[in-house]
Amino acid sequence: MTKPKLQFTIITLFPEALEAYLHTSMMWKAQDKGLVSFKLVNLRDFGLGPHRSVDDTPYGGGDGMLLRPEPIYSAIESIKAKDPKAQTILPTPVGKLWTQSSARKLATKTGHYIILCPHYEGYDERIMPLIDLPVSLGQFVLTGGELPALCIVDSIVRLIPGVLGGATSADIESFSHGDNLEYPQYTKPADFRGMKVPEVLLSGHHGKIQAWRDAHSGKFKPEP
Repeated sequence: MTKPKLQFTIITLFPEALEAYLHTSMMWKAQDKGLVSFKLVNLRDFGLGPHRSVDDTPYGGGDGMLLRPEPIYSAIESIKAKDPKAQTILPTPVGKLWTQSSARKLATKTGHYIILCPHYEGYDERIMPLIDLPVSLGQFVLTGGELPALCIVDSIVRLIPGVLGGATSADIESFSHGDNLEYPQYTKPADFRGMKVPEVLLSGHHGKIQAWRDAHSGKFKPEP
């Protein structure tokens, strides 16, 4: 069997939160075509003591719990023992902003990526030597790293040639060329509750249609 173009191993405390999405729609299609593989690793399997503990209180005080370094090191080292070239991605507020360009770069490569899903109040800083790609999805905080992991994976996998239906599907969408926003689109019916599709789109005149689309494409404006 041919080795998939991309492999993703996701380390998480909640594998059940990821399973359904990774076996649905385009993620399933990519696996079915042999383009990508997913493996979920439960961090709890590397926990300490009879209760498989993975967290503890922060030195210096403060609310919440932090992921301990030992289970994380054990989990990542167990994966890299089989594939030393695997790179580790960490969703974190201090990471580099993840963009469409970031996803496209990884989609054009062949490799194995480990994604660590943080939880609680974060992680012990001493895990950072293990991290190759710290990335941030934006200036907001989520409960855990599972949603960022899915966002990162989805944004990459959909750009692998052969995953999306149309040959140019990913070329004309928002952020395909930096900060561009795609033009508005319409489908049947031509008149829905008095809201009509612009006449030019019904004209069949490709030059005028393209001119309309160019005029109605925009640029992303971040919140000030």
